[in-house]
Amino acid sequence: MNLLVSKQEKEVPKKIDTFKLFDRLGIIFVTLGLGILFTILSSDFFTWSNIINIMRQTSVSAILAAGMTFVILTGGIDLSVGAIVALAGVFGVFLSLHVAAPIAIIGGILIGALAGFINGILTAKMKLPPIIVTLGSMTYLRGIAYIITGGYPLVLTAQSFKDLGSGFFVGIPVPIYITAIVFILSYIVLKYTTFGRNIYMIGGNEEASRLTGIKVESRLTWVYTISGLFAGLAGVILAGRLFTGQPNIGTGYELDAIAAVVLGGTSLAGGVGTIVGTLFGALFMGILSNGLTLLDVPYYWQLVIKGAVIVLAIYVDRIRRKNAKL
Repeated sequence: MNLLVSKQEKEVPKKIDTFKLFDRLGIIFVTLGLGILFTILSSDFFTWSNIINIMRQTSVSAILAAGMTFVILTGGIDLSVGAIVALAGVFGVFLSLHVAAPIAIIGGILIGALAGFINGILTAKMKLPPIIVTLGSMTYLRGIAYIITGGYPLVLTAQSFKDLGSGFFVGIPVPIYITAIVFILSYIVLKYTTFGRNIYMIGGNEEASRLTGIKVESRLTWVYTISGLFAGLAGVILAGRLFTGQPNIGTGYELDAIAAVVLGGTSLAGGVGTIVGTLFGALFMGILSNGLTLLDVPYYWQLVIKGAVIVLAIYVDRIRRKNAKL
């Protein structure tokens, strides 16, 4: 009997480890599998120019997803990032017409951080539901972008601003370098800093975190500020790529960011997830869009498929949480 019990005790950890390993690495295999599928279906997919194109097109949504990871890890949500992209791009281009391009770029990024800070104050200090706060800010921030432009796109003329979104360095688009820096810094913060550990603890149990001395309100305010900062960065990059500041840009970007985060293994309930998983989740969404376009799938059918992927991601998260409790 003792030998039987001992054998069972040894086998249980192995099963748990196997599940955790698949949970962490599953999105990597799925993303690679999707790439292989499109390589078979389209001869234009697996080419150097198209791979670079995918990475460049994914850069904006990936940066948004990085910021969204911080928020969702705390059990929150940020529906305003698409509107912040529009506002930051419009504000940055507007400033570039009056001041030096570097100052305009910084201004666009900071306006995004300010919007995120306000979301954080309303959520953490005033205890308002994140979904309501960010839904409201999604509306008024886009309204501000329309006010700045009068409803018309602003044309970007500063070349250094354009280079931020469309320039190249050693044959690689600048946005790819910026995305890499964002994810490296995010990885270091989440894995090796007290702030990062606090985020996981808050997502796991906010009240227990408060009782252990963690300044929950301060941490949550910073989390939403980071999300706004990254959205502001994504906004000026997109403006540099399009050569314009458009108040209607960024619609639906928040859904792509959330899908990337959840597909990457971060739980909507908070406390579980990795920034590396988010990166592969964003790549999955980018590969999916690119592959469907190469296969001449109509845009409205692409929306249907993307929507199904988002629903599937939420379902997978539910199954993941259910298995984690077993």
